[in-house]
Amino acid sequence: MSEHKVAELDSVTIRFAGDSGDGMQLTGSRFTDTAALVGNDIATFPDYPAEIRAPAGSLAGVSGFQIQFSSHDIHTPGDRPDVLVAMNPAALKVNLKDLPEGGILVVNENSFTKGNLRLAHYESNPLEDGSLSGYRLIRVPMTDLTVKAVEETGVQRKLAERCKNFFALGVVFFLFERPLDTTIKWIEDKFGGKPEIAQANILALKAGFNFADTIEVFQTIYEVKKAKLPAGTYRSLNGNEAMALGVIAAGVKAGRPIFYGSYPITPASDILHELARHKDFGVKTFQAEDEIAAVGASIGASYGGALAVTGTSGPGVALKTEALGLAVMTELPLLIINVQRGGPSTGLPTKTEQADLFQAVLGRNGESPIPVLAAATPGDCFYVAIEGMRLAVKYMTPVLVLSDGYLANGAEPWRVPDLSELPEIEVKYAEPRDDGEEFKPYDRDPETLIRPWAIPGTRGLEHHIGGLEKDKLTGNVSYDPDNHEYMVKLRARKVAGMVRDIPDLEVSGPQEGELLILGWGSTAGAIISASERLRAQKIPVANAHLRYLNPFPANLGEVLGRYEKVLVPEMNLGQLRKLLQAEFLRPILGLNKVKGQPFKVEEIMDQARAILEQRTVAG
Repeated sequence: MSEHKVAELDSVTIRFAGDSGDGMQLTGSRFTDTAALVGNDIATFPDYPAEIRAPAGSLAGVSGFQIQFSSHDIHTPGDRPDVLVAMNPAALKVNLKDLPEGGILVVNENSFTKGNLRLAHYESNPLEDGSLSGYRLIRVPMTDLTVKAVEETGVQRKLAERCKNFFALGVVFFLFERPLDTTIKWIEDKFGGKPEIAQANILALKAGFNFADTIEVFQTIYEVKKAKLPAGTYRSLNGNEAMALGVIAAGVKAGRPIFYGSYPITPASDILHELARHKDFGVKTFQAEDEIAAVGASIGASYGGALAVTGTSGPGVALKTEALGLAVMTELPLLIINVQRGGPSTGLPTKTEQADLFQAVLGRNGESPIPVLAAATPGDCFYVAIEGMRLAVKYMTPVLVLSDGYLANGAEPWRVPDLSELPEIEVKYAEPRDDGEEFKPYDRDPETLIRPWAIPGTRGLEHHIGGLEKDKLTGNVSYDPDNHEYMVKLRARKVAGMVRDIPDLEVSGPQEGELLILGWGSTAGAIISASERLRAQKIPVANAHLRYLNPFPANLGEVLGRYEKVLVPEMNLGQLRKLLQAEFLRPILGLNKVKGQPFKVEEIMDQARAILEQRTVAG
């Protein structure tokens, strides 16, 4: 390594962008894992097109991966990149608007051909027309240098060119003093059966690193020191992996097998993939022929005494809706995971949104209450899965857990908990009565209102079950109007009574005052960061975050009453805001965004300042 000045930074945000075939998700993931192993705090945002193969070089085909890595605790992948790596003109066109003036811009100049410029709707070459003069432009002939670097392997030119993402990664590794050994080991493991491909990628990685070491433009390199995180063993984890591990942990704590019935759907499919890898923990995965079969099988597994889970995204929940009513009617424990995406219909399958809250709370025929929880961070998906299963088993009810594409694909350092730190999940099955009296499947615990969980085939526990209304004790089909109203109200009281098991809402910042910023789901990171920055500027805003969305925490109304104004940022048109207004009969302000992209911290800060300055509030 040549002599370079080293500048220390608290945090850095990098965005890798290129064609969907350029390996940007892989490049970002390898940088993420390296930063995590170095000890930085990290937050990531993979952003890729829905088309399996959009036209190469087109604006629609741009794939990006953003990571913020830091020497202190962070909550978001960053609003704007400090470094943009653009592999072609389309990637530059789509992402340049987010790069601040003076930011580092690394481009593959070999890709700026007339054809690619035309596809990106450039009238002139931005590398030549002076339009990039406000940035630290670093032109690198990545394709040519990569082909030359891997020449000795003998791979065909087309395969050689595909290694250029590792060349780009090597450049960025050098710029931020990242080691190569972890990525080299990963390449060797990944391509163990194709040694020439492994060697080509390693040579490209080293060539990028060495190229950056030799060019004069990198006279200064940057160091981001290890973050001071609570002691423990950490791993990099995305939300889908965390949700799957939480389901497994729930099964271990309960001592019962897990059944996961699912149909592949973006962005929830990786939960199925992850669970399928863990048969040793008593996990049975079933890839059904459709969404209805998946939830039907899961309800059947619950009836048989297993801990049953079904996972999907919003369109899949729509197809499962009738069966979810069956789970409500039969009062069987079932965990439903909805990894939300942009809608309606097929919508934006690879983009994020929070627009399924009404669907989760209200979206079934008849009076069909289901408890609803939402994860706040990728790592929190682990704990929300466990909590959802705990409540489902304790209260004999389906429970719906909300994640979204931002959490599902985003990663963060996650401290691996000890099993003793996790809540107990006690499973109680009904047993035949000693006095010989007939079993009454809807005879309830007077406090929790739960009915007994009777395993089919158990002598003495024979009973009717199904989607028709039940007699309040025997479970026999009943069309009696008074019995129906009694059962409808009872099921609603059971869910409402779960509030006893829900912790009070906690507030950060001033405990009363002018403004509370209240959120749910994946807005947590942006809200926390915005509130902390505002308070650092002596602007007294408070913030709180809802995990439990049905029922709400018992103290929510009292908390709202302590603030003159409440702002709810949501990636929808105001669904939580409307639920709060209906429940507590007070005005709630909204900050709403439905662009398939998460909130930027500065968007929430600007809206909070506008409210406090009594300017016009959007939403």
